[in-house]
Amino acid sequence: MRLTTKGRFAVTAMIDLALRQHSGPVTLAAISQRQNISLSYLEQLFGKLRRHELVDSMRGPGGGYTLARLARQITVADIIFAVDEPLDATSCGGKENCSVGRIGDSGQCMTHELWATLSRKMVDYLDSVSLQDLVDQQRMRLLQESTKERPVRMSPAAPSAKLTEAALA
Repeated sequence: MRLTTKGRFAVTAMIDLALRQHSGPVTLAAISQRQNISLSYLEQLFGKLRRHELVDSMRGPGGGYTLARLARQITVADIIFAVDEPLDATSCGGKENCSVGRIGDSGQCMTHELWATLSRKMVDYLDSVSLQDLVDQQRMRLLQESTKERPVRMSPAAPSAKLTEAALA
């Protein structure tokens, strides 16, 4: 069981949108360019996100997409389920017919409950992570990267970096 590209791209695009919507609607073309996701693929994903009332669209010049509700009110699970991404670790897709015997009897396989429990825990976890959590993480990462790239400049009047005995005491 893996999260597919559809779910990953939907979450990535929603983070991009949430990071940039403060200056107005965000175009899918801009998200496509920044995130290297096909524009036609984004159009399909955002159609589903709009139908699930996670985003609003505005047509015309200056149009694009905005979040339909606050980022803290949208969970990763909301996004993934909106784009029809199943989160099921069972081999039977939750139908409980994963064990087929030689005589045609079917039922649960011996590990069905293990995988069903894993599926529930994944959904619970993704439901506990909000889009705002991801936006905050991304902002922090960008801030850390920007401070690493800036050289630290000391003014000519700044004291030298040598430690004195007084500083060690």
